[in-house]
Amino acid sequence: MTAYSATSLKAELNERGWRLTPQRETILQVFQELPRGKHLSAEELYQQLETQTAGISLSTIYRTLKLMARMGILRELELGEGHKHYEINQPYPHHHHHLICVRCNKTIEFKNDSILKIGSKTAEKEGYHLLDCQLTIHAVCPSCQRALLPI
Repeated sequence: MTAYSATSLKAELNERGWRLTPQRETILQVFQELPRGKHLSAEELYQQLETQTAGISLSTIYRTLKLMARMGILRELELGEGHKHYEINQPYPHHHHHLICVRCNKTIEFKNDSILKIGSKTAEKEGYHLLDCQLTIHAVCPSCQRALLPI
């Protein structure tokens, strides 16, 4: 798994018979510039790009996010808010997993090399090419547990 640049994305898209459109390049750039730990939904990305007058429709954003997730460039995340979020798929050693509170949606990122090793070994054993390996743990955070306790 390697970090993507516009050049490497262009090469991979060309290899698959697609092209690097200005919209795809803009979307990749937004995700590359996100602070670590920040995730965006399609709607949040649309709102962000709308302020930059990028002129990218919401349907183009959805299609591009799906394409980049299938290619392994972005990680598609279910963070318990009823819609998908995306982040750049960072190569090792920046690879991480998520612990999510099912009540308040607080999300904590954590690292665990064992998970990635198991995923990699399993994919290799079956002849697969690993694009991503992620663990999402759904739980109730300490604050929400305290709120649930009777007084």
